[in-house]
Amino acid sequence: MRIKRSVLGMAALLALAAGSLSVAFAQDDAPPPATIVNDEGGPVSVTGEVAYSNGFFTLGADEPLIILEDEAGFVDRDRSYIIPEKTQVIGKITSDFYTSPFTYTLDLPIEPSGSLRDVDQDGEKDSGVMVYGIAYWTNIWGDPFLQERDLYGGGWSGAYASFTVDPDPSAKAEVIGGKYIVYAPDAEQGFPSGFGDDGKLFTEDDPIVTLPEGYTIVDMDTDPFTFDRSKFPVIDLLEGEGSEQADFSDLSYTEAFDGMIEMFRKNYAYTELKNIDWDAKKAEFMPRMEEAEQNEDFLAYQKVLRDFIWSIPDGHLSAPTDNEEFTTAISGGLGLAIRELDDERVIVNYLTPGGPAEEAGIELKAEIISINGKPIDEAISETVPWSSPFSAEHVLRLQQLRYVIRFPLDTDVEIEYQNPGDSESTTVELKTVDERDSLAFSSFNVGATGFELPVEYEYLDSGYVYVAIDSFADSDNLTIQLWERLISTLNAYQIPGLIIDMRHNGGGSGFLADQMAAYFFDEPLVVGNASSYDESLGEFYSDPELESKFILPSEELRYHGAIAVLVGPSCSSACEFFSYNMTLEDRAAIVGQYPSGGLGGGQATYAMPDGIQLQYSIGRNEDADGNIIIEGTGVVPTVKVPVDEETLFAEGDVVLEAAIAHLDEVTQ
Repeated sequence: MRIKRSVLGMAALLALAAGSLSVAFAQDDAPPPATIVNDEGGPVSVTGEVAYSNGFFTLGADEPLIILEDEAGFVDRDRSYIIPEKTQVIGKITSDFYTSPFTYTLDLPIEPSGSLRDVDQDGEKDSGVMVYGIAYWTNIWGDPFLQERDLYGGGWSGAYASFTVDPDPSAKAEVIGGKYIVYAPDAEQGFPSGFGDDGKLFTEDDPIVTLPEGYTIVDMDTDPFTFDRSKFPVIDLLEGEGSEQADFSDLSYTEAFDGMIEMFRKNYAYTELKNIDWDAKKAEFMPRMEEAEQNEDFLAYQKVLRDFIWSIPDGHLSAPTDNEEFTTAISGGLGLAIRELDDERVIVNYLTPGGPAEEAGIELKAEIISINGKPIDEAISETVPWSSPFSAEHVLRLQQLRYVIRFPLDTDVEIEYQNPGDSESTTVELKTVDERDSLAFSSFNVGATGFELPVEYEYLDSGYVYVAIDSFADSDNLTIQLWERLISTLNAYQIPGLIIDMRHNGGGSGFLADQMAAYFFDEPLVVGNASSYDESLGEFYSDPELESKFILPSEELRYHGAIAVLVGPSCSSACEFFSYNMTLEDRAAIVGQYPSGGLGGGQATYAMPDGIQLQYSIGRNEDADGNIIIEGTGVVPTVKVPVDEETLFAEGDVVLEAAIAHLDEVTQ
């Protein structure tokens, strides 16, 4: 018999010692037993659904898991707690993962191996209970069980779990509801029956009850908690307030637009940085939205959304496009492409054979003086590219150069130019024709086919290895398998230098980008943090306990040779996180003609009426000192390749050649 906090009289003690006392004494101050519903002996197998609305939920995930998640990390408030592999029970996804909601089933082990925690708050040491949640994860590294990197450094789930957490960053993922599965090794363990006056779980003011031996489902959405012993319970996983997308789709045009403005006003990451006046934005665009609503004009509504989003200099924002209007507006070309040199001259760097420009006598390297009577600089600056908006001025300028010479078909365009060697300029009138070659030639992604693997590499005649990381949004598992094979090969052949081409990488998982950079370091450096709006504080907050750090691979998977990273305006978002990380401790040279795209924010999706899905920036990317980085500036080359006539018309890849020359300098 286990006697706990009971007071026995001397006679009783003597009787016990003599072996003559056979009655059980009541524990007057022991917690009362939990009131049980559906007492079928406890859960054996759990089924449920996982619904998701977040537009990034399936990004890169090709080994999704449902696991029995050991909640000892939350009990201990240890944000770096690594869920032991022995406690991870993997369930089965039983429907199409890529269609929301998907279903799962999870069989509970007869003898679980979870971490016991004493949570009865009585000050005495007891064996305690095992506290579990059911949670969604995706596996990337190693075997099917989750390692430290798969767990994003540790802790407990903040979304897509059987329980919910406070969405405010400063709340540090306090559990506020949902369901736990608790295993008691005997019938004498206490567990909270409510959150107590402080509104928190597993703290001193928790009311306590005694659980029966075995598994019990604890429903924390009731007061007091409900304790359920159903044999085959249904437990759906919850997306959580911090992860579900904002949904204005059931509102009118004006109501949805007003809701969107208020969402931006509160949650948009760069209001101060970009000096945005949301009241002025609302005053500017709401009358047009009211007119679109009154006329039930979908195209007008779509155009208001487009123009509103185009007015915000943030390349992460997505804008709806009328494809017919776009096609009409840019269908006519002049048979030439132009570039601006470092000396600020704008010259022709491409001519379509037999096109209007060539037929009129315009030559390669001709300087463009004006378009339709406007000085070329003014014409470029007034152009609003169809690929808007942009975070960085250099990206905007490059896109303006593309679109300033696009018009509808059969448009008369006046061009003033000066051919090489001519002493005076010439003005001609050209009529646009149906040609796309010049537009394709000036694309930032020229040469990309869409069939690239996420990581592709080759050995160069120079003795270095060239690798292109084309995406952080492809299959996570494939990406890491290719990456680790590359690192192993570099070390096996003692390759002295590595060139990493990021110029066609549009981003994806920032965490994946951080951890792929870790293969080049020997210390778990802090690479930065992210801040987001905190409702309780009324301001943006970054949790110092959630700083992004390198989680180092094993020593044999670390490369110590010289590195050059190639960047350009199409390197954006997670691509820029990787490239920035490679500047830490001067680990790599950054080589390019232009900085990267300047997209530094974390993203969320939202739904508008008539099926329009959009995204916006809710997280500020910061360095280890809390300074905003990347957004608006990009990662700037440390080895700047000039933009001049020599580089524009050189054969081969001048940026790659500059990287090879740099590695030659540092390895010899």
